[in-house]
Order: sequence, then C-alpha cells, then structure tokens
Amino acid sequence: MNSHFFSDFSHVVFPKSCSVSLTGIKDTIITDCKKSEVWKVLILDPFTTKLLSSCCKMSDLMSEKITIVEDLFKSREPVPEMKAIYFMSPTAKCVDAFIADFKTKPKYKAAYVYFTDYCPDDLFNNMKMYCAKYIRVCKEINMSFMPQEAQVFTCDNPGAFQSIYSPKSQDKKKTLETLADQLVTLCATLDEYPGVRYKKKCGVIFTLYLFVPNHKDKTQAQLLIVERGIDPVSPILHELTYQAMAYDLIDIQNDTYKYKAKDGSEKQALLNEDDMLWVKLRHKHIADVSEQIRKLVKEISASKKEGNNLAQMMKKMPAFRKQKTIHLQLAEDCMQHFANNVEKLCKAEQDLAVGLDVEGVKVKDPMRTLLPVLLNPYSTHDKIRAVLLYIFSLNGTSQLNTAYRFLRDRSQDQTYNLSRWTPVIKDVMEDAVENKLDTTEWPHQSECPAAWNGSGAVSARQKHKASSQDDRRTGSRLIIFVVGGISYSEMRCAYEVTQAVKSCEVIIGSSHILTPTGLLNDIKALSKGPMETFTIEERSNA
Repeated sequence: MNSHFFSDFSHVVFPKSCSVSLTGIKDTIITDCKKSEVWKVLILDPFTTKLLSSCCKMSDLMSEKITIVEDLFKSREPVPEMKAIYFMSPTAKCVDAFIADFKTKPKYKAAYVYFTDYCPDDLFNNMKMYCAKYIRVCKEINMSFMPQEAQVFTCDNPGAFQSIYSPKSQDKKKTLETLADQLVTLCATLDEYPGVRYKKKCGVIFTLYLFVPNHKDKTQAQLLIVERGIDPVSPILHELTYQAMAYDLIDIQNDTYKYKAKDGSEKQALLNEDDMLWVKLRHKHIADVSEQIRKLVKEISASKKEGNNLAQMMKKMPAFRKQKTIHLQLAEDCMQHFANNVEKLCKAEQDLAVGLDVEGVKVKDPMRTLLPVLLNPYSTHDKIRAVLLYIFSLNGTSQLNTAYRFLRDRSQDQTYNLSRWTPVIKDVMEDAVENKLDTTEWPHQSECPAAWNGSGAVSARQKHKASSQDDRRTGSRLIIFVVGGISYSEMRCAYEVTQAVKSCEVIIGSSHILTPTGLLNDIKALSKGPMETFTIEERSNA
C-alpha cells in the first residue's frame, strides 16, 4: 500500500486492492504518521472502535504518540496544534461528521483519513470540496468485517436478520449488498480468491451470491454461502459446551462477564483470545471445565518445579491465577443454572431435535415429549424454545437437515446423553472438505480449483497466519458465510473440523452472532414494520 501525501487533493488516487491483517491495520495507520513527532488524536466511529480494540490496546497507541482516542459522533474540543487520524466507515454519516470538523473552523492541524472499505465518489468529492488542504493521507484499507475469534468473523450487523427476513423490510437488497461487500474484504484480507458455492433453493442466498465478484485468479480456497434456515435447531437448543452455555444463561454483554468476588466487590472480565484459559476451555463440555482448570494448575505447578521455561511461567502466573478465579466462578454460575432447570429441559430438547431418545428409539409422539415442559414451571422463554423444537420435529427443519442427519453416524462422537445434537453446518463442513457436496444442491457461482478437496497444494500467494492452537496448517481454506446469524455451537464446529482434518482451515462468519434470546427477539420482531413518521398539525381555535 503506497502512501499518498499531498497538498493538492485532486491528485490522490485510492488504492483498489489493499489487503492487510489486523497487525497491518496498526502498521498502515501508524506508519504514515511515524515521521511526525507531533502527538496525534485518533478518531473512530462505533464500528472501527470495535475493530481496533480487537487488535491493540491503549498502551500500544500511546507508544505511537497517539494521546487521545475520540468518538467521531460526539462533541469534541478543538486541538488545532495536533494532527488527527480518522479511521472510519465510508458512509455519508461519517464523512459529514469529518467535514464538519474542518469546513468552518478546523479542529485539528491536519487529517490522515483511513476508510474500512471503498469510498463512493460522491462522498470522496464532498471531502475534496471542503477539506482538501487539511488532508495529508486518504486510504482504503479494505477491512469492513469484524474479526471475532481466530476462525470466526462477523459483519457486526445484528439488524440483518430483520432486514433480510422480515416481510415488511425496506432495505433487504441494500443489506445483502453491504454483506457481500464485507465478505469481499474478508477474502482480500485473507489474500484468498475462492471458488464460490451456494445452497440451492434458498431465495435470500440467490440474491447474495450474485453480489460476490467472480475472480479469475483463484486461490486454493472455497466459499460456501448458506442462510439461517439451513438449521433452525442449533440456535434454539440449550448447549452444554462452556462458551455457548455461558452466553445463553449468563448476562454477558459485549463479551464482558460481571461477577462478585469473594470479598463481595463487583468485578468484570473480558472473554477474548487474550485469556489463555478461555481459549482452552470455551469448546469443552461444562462437565469437564472445572476439572480442566485444576489439571492446568497442576501442569503449570509441575513445570515450575521442574524448571521448564521458568521465566515464561513466572511471567504468565499472575494472569493465569486471575483467569483461574474468573473461570471457576463462571463455570459455577453455569452449573447453577444447569442444576436448577437446564438439565431437565435438555433431555426433552435433545429428543425433539434428534428425533431419537437416549436409547436410540424413535420419538413417535413428540407431543408426549413436549407436554412435561409446558406443564412444569419453566420460564415462558424456555417453553417457547421447546415449542419451536416441537414444530421443527413435526415439519422437518429442512430437506437438507433430514438428509444430513442420517448420512453420518455420530454415535461414536457422543460422550454425553444431553449433547447428542450435532449442528447441520458441521456435516456441511465435513462434506465440503471431503469434496462430497452434491453439485446439484450446491451449484457453483464461480468454479473452485479443479483439484480442491480441502487438502490440495497451496498457492504460493497464500499467507497463513500462525495459530495459538497449532502451527497453522499448510493446506487450503474453507470459508462459510451464514446469512442471518450464527450460533456459538456452529462457531465451535469450525475449530473441530479444522482440528480433525488439519489439511484445511475452516473459517465461519455471519452478519452477527446469535444467542437463543437474541434469536427469539428477532423472530418476535419479524412482523413489525419500520417506524412510521407523522406530523401533528395544530388547529387554530379561531
């Protein structure tokens, strides 16, 4: 990516294919300003605030002479002696806020502008008209998606479910176009130009895949586009793996877990990939979590005694002690919910979802399974979840679901009777990696490389980032995009298939992440139309 320093704004040209990693975001934005010794202000919109916080800390910014981080849309005091870095989405709202900072009386000495994606010509021209002499750099860094985890991304658009599936939606096409653009920036950031496939007979998907450009220069990757209807069961079930269970039963907002310490004080912890224990435990069954924590404590203590990497161990110990306390508490909170009502609900839910009881006998009368749930004093929310599973059991969640459920024998995979259901997306992932997807049911929008089977030779242009789980494999990538939200259990499947196959990295993403409560709220709002505006006219008494 070349820098564009200028005094005459008309000579600036936007680079069209800039792909950068998370580290690259910092490097790109900071490098352009490093020559200057002047302390700078960093100005972000809500999306870029989340994006930047996922890859750096305030201390990182301070070391690069960024002294203040501000909200683009909030009132800010002018600092005319300082330069400002604007990292923002290329929307009219953002550009208007930027122009307002310089149009009348400049708030800052100069501006370095970075967009997450392509900036439309009309917005570009507005900036040129009002702010040309203040802008030193203007770039698109082509990253308009949110890296959620090592193998999970979102488009940070929880309103997409309503926009796409509501019969009263007025912005479905625009939402799909935006999601497709964000998906393209993901592929560019990963340096992938994949073959694209979609699930046939999915109306929404047919619209979305048309927006995904057909690249001639393919890499050894495949992109599957599916929609939420492929599996309505997984987001509804009570899941008993640690991450899914925690986000379902505990009030975790913005990945922040709030709890009371032993001394009664209020504490909070961020559940992200900086937390070593969280990464190790999040996909474990809740029954194993506490034992796993104690096992890790013993391993670290033993390593310490034996002198293995002692300096590294000592450095990590304080953080580990804190993480241990957090996760023992969170696991205890989850188990409390399990003991109160979830354990009883899970048996009925699993029977309805799988269609078989624990002994493998077919559930002939789903109503007999549902009735005890309805007659017991469970919450209305839990009863609605059970009713939905009952409806799915009668009508079949989809032809695809029925087909996949009986194609694969997972009896050897199941350790716990209350966790017998396997998300449909895992079957899709495994078939895709093994090159077993039916081309009639999964047609190509753009052809995959002929030899693609999830383990082919890698193009020299692919760049695979090392993972904390293992030295990142040298195989191909399977990218799955679910239109309308993904559940935590489906996120887990990406890691499980990657770990099992090793020759293919599976990355999963969606418009947003679903919790059961969030999905029920979305469904409840589907029949609601957009807010109508009206004017009240005052009548004269004369």
